[in-house]
Amino acid sequence: MRKIAVGDLKDGMIFSAPVYIHGNSQLVAAGIPLQQKDIDRLQSWGIETVETEGESVGGFDEDKGESANPAASSLFDALEDDEVYHKYVDIIQRLDAICKSIVMGVPIEARLIDSIVGQLLMAVRDQRSLYISYILGGNVQGHYLAKSLVNTAILSASMAVEMKLPHHRVLHIVTGAVLHDIGMLKVPKEIVEKKGSLSPLELQKMQTHPLYAYKIVSQELMYPPEVGEIVIQHHERWDGEGYPQRISRAMINIGARIVSVADAFEAMVSKKSYRNSLIGYNALKNLIADNMRRFDPEVIKIFVQTMGIYPIGSIVFLNNGAMARVISTQSLAPIRPMVSILVDEHGKVFKPDEGAKIDLLCEKSLFIAKAVDEKEAAAKYA
Repeated sequence: MRKIAVGDLKDGMIFSAPVYIHGNSQLVAAGIPLQQKDIDRLQSWGIETVETEGESVGGFDEDKGESANPAASSLFDALEDDEVYHKYVDIIQRLDAICKSIVMGVPIEARLIDSIVGQLLMAVRDQRSLYISYILGGNVQGHYLAKSLVNTAILSASMAVEMKLPHHRVLHIVTGAVLHDIGMLKVPKEIVEKKGSLSPLELQKMQTHPLYAYKIVSQELMYPPEVGEIVIQHHERWDGEGYPQRISRAMINIGARIVSVADAFEAMVSKKSYRNSLIGYNALKNLIADNMRRFDPEVIKIFVQTMGIYPIGSIVFLNNGAMARVISTQSLAPIRPMVSILVDEHGKVFKPDEGAKIDLLCEKSLFIAKAVDEKEAAAKYA
């Protein structure tokens, strides 16, 4: 790896490979613009150099001395001063610390998990739309497993609440969601991060992670059997072709069926080392097209009611040429959500939350023409 002086970093710089602090803590992923707040933090921490195997591939306009994409910055970089978003990031960081303790063999206490579960459940009950929007619109670097677990828990909690399940069952489901993939910490890193297809032996090792998770949840954290069932069954399939027990339909714990859908959606909209992410609209279409193979069709129906066809946080173009972000959904009219204008039909750019709020259920002359990836949308206004 080559070293780069922090003093040489500029707001908006993009690198062809991840940039690391001390060679192991990722500062920014490949292809993601560096932000001034990242540079300020490095300076406040007294860090003089960062490391990367890549090269700077642009993003900073040397002539103007600023990011080459100011419109995109104003459109999509609105969260750093959002107090609720900071709480979301804090939950991820706390769970990440627990994951690191597990890797190092340090005993953890269930009360730490319970605290995260309680905070997530309260967040979903009070500010569901915001927390769901962070799944698509947040920019949390690193902490990949912890972020996935938190996002899956947010989606699972949203469905469980929508289904009006008893409070104790909702708690079990959210706890199971927070811990469902914790067994991945026991799978060799080179298998988890492999870009190509897994060999039969590697696939067998990967499929042991529900068993590892079950052991941690049931024997180390001493959670009740209902939570253990969610963890060990979240890769079972509606058609019985899942693992590790190959059970089907109603034999699968309802919590596991919920977490399975949430986990699949979260995986599709999150960028992985081996593939790019899908936009929320396409991920939802994939779930709807499952046709009773992997997922409980009733849970899919609840998920669509909860998320809408265009999930909260989605970037969409309207039929008049305006660009907007979906801010809430209509369960009775999933293709007509509430949106907040980011760029109006005349090309005027608004800071997030400053554009007009439009209820497409009421504004019959307007409708969503298409959903787009944020990078595609940002490039249009670069």
